[in-house]
Amino acid sequence: MIPRRLVLGTRASSLAQAQCAAVRALLQRAAPALEVETRLVRTEGDRLQQHAPVPGEKLSKGLFSGALEAALQEERIDLAVHSLKDLPTELLDGLTLAAVPERADPRDAFLSRGPRLADLPRGARVATSSPRRASQLRRIRPDLEIVPIRGNVETRVSKLRDGECEGLILAAAGLQRLGRLDEAAELLPAEQFLPAPGQGALGLEMRAGAAADWIAGLLEDPAARAAVEAERAVLVGVGGGCSLPLGACAVVEGEALRLRAVLFAAGGSRWAEAMDEGTRADARRMGADVAARLLDLLGAEPAP
Repeated sequence: MIPRRLVLGTRASSLAQAQCAAVRALLQRAAPALEVETRLVRTEGDRLQQHAPVPGEKLSKGLFSGALEAALQEERIDLAVHSLKDLPTELLDGLTLAAVPERADPRDAFLSRGPRLADLPRGARVATSSPRRASQLRRIRPDLEIVPIRGNVETRVSKLRDGECEGLILAAAGLQRLGRLDEAAELLPAEQFLPAPGQGALGLEMRAGAAADWIAGLLEDPAARAAVEAERAVLVGVGGGCSLPLGACAVVEGEALRLRAVLFAAGGSRWAEAMDEGTRADARRMGADVAARLLDLLGAEPAP
């Protein structure tokens, strides 16, 4: 049965609300008769971020998605809008990733008060609390000082402007959705600086059933789904959560799919890269194979 009304759930940050508004617009364009309501859901991750960087071990347990998933299970909302890179690879019972809409730019953006990353002076401070970004920065510019940072996009950019750091790395898609992409000094090429699995994509999570199937028919982008399935399969294969120092990027051209990933170990001092080529239908297998190669090259076991 086609629903007459949907309640969309989202985190309360300005970026999360912008993402939810984009999904709402897609729904209203595809199904003008559908009544759509937005409901804000406060997550544990949002609360903790106000006080300190979120611990990596908690990120892997869905710190930013758990409250939204609970709201779905309790039928307080009908559809949760996630940044797909924050969504655990294993969903709760009865829930499904109903649709992955067309993906935004998956790359990272470098912000500064002028210089590009390559032009920063030795010893310049670049802010990030992402182990993946920090590890890739150390590989590209080992002379830089990497400093932690917390807060939403607005808070982080204000710290850059106030001189607490000389550079800052954020997801290009988030800046674009906030209408702030022009503040980036440059977009970091994925060939040099691999994004997080699923970065730039939105995940629309629902209770399994006819409504989820209907939403899939309206909003699913098969190319985006194949790309993120390949990237997330790498994440599953290495046994980590979204705080793992892992970069992965899949490119889809027609039915062809190319996947490349990098995994860091020993605080970023050791790393391995692997890639594969196949078809969209091979996405999950390719991700699993790439993960196995990364672990073999590092002589590592999957993370617990």
